[in-house]
Amino acid sequence: TFDDNLAESARLGGYFAALADFPKPVVARLHGGVYGGGVGFACACDIAVAGDDAKFGLTEVRLGILPGLISPYVLRRLGDARARELMLTGERFAAVEALRVGLVHHVVPSAELDAKVDERVAELLKGGPEAQARIKALLVRYAETPWQAYRDSLPRTLAEVRSGEEARDGLASFLEKRKPRWMA
Repeated sequence: TFDDNLAESARLGGYFAALADFPKPVVARLHGGVYGGGVGFACACDIAVAGDDAKFGLTEVRLGILPGLISPYVLRRLGDARARELMLTGERFAAVEALRVGLVHHVVPSAELDAKVDERVAELLKGGPEAQARIKALLVRYAETPWQAYRDSLPRTLAEVRSGEEARDGLASFLEKRKPRWMA
């Protein structure tokens, strides 16, 4: 029924929003068939790593439906021009094409997929977790705020971050040539 579809859509949309809004960085590990919602999942993550065996497609149109719930994340990642063609055709494409259009950040041989994901996670763990959460919020604000208001908000944002405990420890650790507490 319509009401059942509405409830299911709201529930599923909540999953994508929770993933995209999660304050910690999220890495997608992609292999095999990544179609429809799988592409939405990849786009809702911060970093997407694909095996060279992965195949992608926004195939909803071929089922007579549309990529509605995932469209905010797909559009944010790909932009209108790239998303438009892929959404309207529903065509499938290889991982190298996903890399070319900006859907994924890295493509590696499938046997090296776990190692590349581990590498990305290790790099993320070097960053301050509060700073990473603030960066994610900053990127959302950039997308939603007029340019001048965004630019005008940056001195206060930076001052707030710099006066925090994590930043003080991070700057001190740099000067003292030691690892910051979040890496200890």
